[in-house]
Amino acid sequence: MSGFHQGIQASVPALRRYARALTRNAETADDLVQDTLVRALRSEHLFHGGDIRSWLFTILTNLNRNRLRSLARRPPATSLADDDAADLAGPEAGGRDIERALAMLVDEQRHALLLVVLEGLSYREVAEVQGVPIGTVMSRLARARAQIKAYLDGERPALRRIK
Repeated sequence: MSGFHQGIQASVPALRRYARALTRNAETADDLVQDTLVRALRSEHLFHGGDIRSWLFTILTNLNRNRLRSLARRPPATSLADDDAADLAGPEAGGRDIERALAMLVDEQRHALLLVVLEGLSYREVAEVQGVPIGTVMSRLARARAQIKAYLDGERPALRRIK
């Protein structure tokens, strides 16, 4: 097995974690990872060395963006079970609070936070994956952390001023 294929195989668990965090659905995440792997294997000739994980995360991120764009064209489906979760108390409630705080973040902030915290990518790698300057990644992370802290501390979200 070539080094390229070994690198892809070693990255599968990290891709699955990141995809599940992005989609919040195991089946959708597995489909996204499979599409990422298919695209990576078909595009092996486009990989010119470097960090294969960053390259795979970039492919996964782009596929997820395309998926979200296509979903935006459809009417949203509302789950009735989500409303019941707010009444839970106990140890599982803390996890739900963090999940809700993550859900309240803007997609770009949530994706940057997940790549740094969950996958351990450096700021430079996240900048490459998201296609933005490193300063933008730092800004997104700072805002995401502040918003999550405020949510967990019980502060009400600040209203944006529109001119």
